[in-house]
Amino acid sequence: MEQNTPNTQPGLFEKGGKLGWLHSTWDAFDTFLRVPATVTAKGAHVRDAVDLKRIMIIVVLALVPAALFGMWNVGYQHNLATGADTGFWGTFFFGFFKVLPLYIVSYLVGLGIEFAFAQIRGEEVNEGYLVTGMIIPLIVPADLPLWMLALAVAFSVVFAKEVFGGTGMNFLNPALVARAFLFFAYPSAMSGSEAWVALKKGETLVDGFSGATPLSYLADGQGAMSALDGAGYNFWNMFAGTIPGSVGETSVIAILIGAVILLWTGIASWKVMCSSVIGALLVGWIGTAAGITDVPAWMQLVMGGFAFGTVFMATDPVTSAQTETGKWIYGFLVGALCVMVRLFNPGYAEGMMLAILLCNTFAPLIDHCVTTTAVNRRAKKGSIA
Repeated sequence: MEQNTPNTQPGLFEKGGKLGWLHSTWDAFDTFLRVPATVTAKGAHVRDAVDLKRIMIIVVLALVPAALFGMWNVGYQHNLATGADTGFWGTFFFGFFKVLPLYIVSYLVGLGIEFAFAQIRGEEVNEGYLVTGMIIPLIVPADLPLWMLALAVAFSVVFAKEVFGGTGMNFLNPALVARAFLFFAYPSAMSGSEAWVALKKGETLVDGFSGATPLSYLADGQGAMSALDGAGYNFWNMFAGTIPGSVGETSVIAILIGAVILLWTGIASWKVMCSSVIGALLVGWIGTAAGITDVPAWMQLVMGGFAFGTVFMATDPVTSAQTETGKWIYGFLVGALCVMVRLFNPGYAEGMMLAILLCNTFAPLIDHCVTTTAVNRRAKKGSIA
């Protein structure tokens, strides 16, 4: 009597199947919109409703307000520079079609490299680059040449992430490494008044429009409130974001909407955000008290990439401090170093990138000191008892 035996043949894309060598790529697409069935069932693991996919998607959603406003502002700055008046939707779609190629290049290059490394290693493709690919176009000028962006993305993904093992193993924020690569390799594309205004071929600037950012005025030796007021830069338009700058870094309002989403969902650390603000305010106050600058400390919070960096990059759970006390120290150092660079290094107007990258490097040391101190304190109490 014949017996039916279960079919044990592996699937087409499963390991051992005809196209098993494409398992990592197939698995990435297969699980993109759903959670895979492989979950932890036993052992000493934390189990809750949050996984890497959900965390990454929430961060992407939190970035959407900054991205949408940035697209509109790109068109708005173009209209100011050329004297055009295209209405709200015309303004938005001009910026949309300027920023869209940045996103296409960012994701094509970055995900292509991630897929290649996953295939070579025979590992799953992690969702970490969903956030990195979303952030990179927001921290660069809208008119950045696409080949420069491609090089920066490739450099950051390979040398700041994959060589250390991929998502969760890197000690530097990949998006900031991409920006640092651009800043040091192609400084003319990342600085100067013309970098922050997107123009069509053949267009020229109207008389009286400079395109300089508020921090550019400070770095050029015009570091006084009178210079900012003369350029039309006050607290409210810097808070709203109607100023030249990187695509997603100008509007503090849009960034705060993202911060609320991250804090409400428990994705980002409020300790890092609060301590970063405290560090910036303290150093800014010392700068004004010592006569180094007459720019009020609270103005530092709405200039440059401080707000964006504090909310979306300093809080990166992989590259920031892990201990609760360490988060306070880490965030404070980020804010303090940012303003210190602005005050004492006129050659580099924006201090947030360097501050976060430097603190990324020292985050493990901060956690080591915090845990060592706690262990020694407990041991001392035990010996006394």
